[in-house]
Parts: sequence; structure tokens; C-alpha cells
Amino acid sequence: MNIKELKNREDFSNDDKLNRIYSQFGELLNELKKKELSQDVYKLINESVDILNLSTFNGAQLTKLLKQKQTAILKQVEKEHKIVPKNYYRTLWMVLGMSAFGLPIGVAFGLSIGNIGLLAIGLPIGMGIGIAVGMSMDKKAMNEGRQLNIEIKN
Repeated sequence: MNIKELKNREDFSNDDKLNRIYSQFGELLNELKKKELSQDVYKLINESVDILNLSTFNGAQLTKLLKQKQTAILKQVEKEHKIVPKNYYRTLWMVLGMSAFGLPIGVAFGLSIGNIGLLAIGLPIGMGIGIAVGMSMDKKAMNEGRQLNIEIKN
């Protein structure tokens, strides 16, 4: 099954953010064309492209719709095929590291010294741990051929 093409739109050429997100979505579609995907994923992608091509939205409404469709597609592709964009795990684990590792380390450090104001000391430590874990997972995904050659920037 083929992935449909995103229609070229000229009605937002003066909106840089919308232009960037729209072209990023087109790049994502081109990268997904190179992968073997299930029928369900093809169906979701083509339905999303149809909705975007038929949409009369522009400006903030179109930006929101594009981000929603892009997120839905990426979640489904990751869930079914474990295919992810560049730095997907790094971004995910940076936040997890700060909350799962950084806060407990900061609390322990603050309580041991007797100054809970030092709680924030753990956040950069957790962030570093999270980034390291995420980068190793991204490298593993790249080595296994499960990484798309695109970095998603919102």
C-alpha cells in the first residue's frame, strides 16, 4: 500500500512556524515510505493526509491539526514497529531522568544536609542520566535500522 502525498499549499507562505511544521510532516511521510509498515499504519497515515489535504484551516488551527496528526502517526509507528525518529529516546528519557532519578536524588541530598532547598541539585544529575540512557537507546535503534532519518522539532 502506498502513502498518499501531502498537497502543496501556498496559503501560509508568510507563516514561518507553520511552513516548518508542514514541511517536517512532508519529510516524515517521505521517510515512512522507505519502511515496511502494517496495513493499519498505512490506513492511519493516509486518513491523516486526507484530513490535512481537505482541511480549510490555516494559522494556529492548522498548526495544531498538523501536530496532532504527526503525533498520532509517530505513536502508532513506534507502538507497532518500534520505528522512531532521531533523538526520540533522548528527548523522552531526559524528562524521565529528571523526574525519576533527579528528584529522589535531590530530596535525599537535601534531607541529608538538612536543607530541602537543595532539592534542585538532583535535577541536572537526573537529566544527565536520562540523556545518557536515551542516547544509548537511540544508538541501538539506529544500529537495528529502526530509526527514521528525521528529527521531530516542535
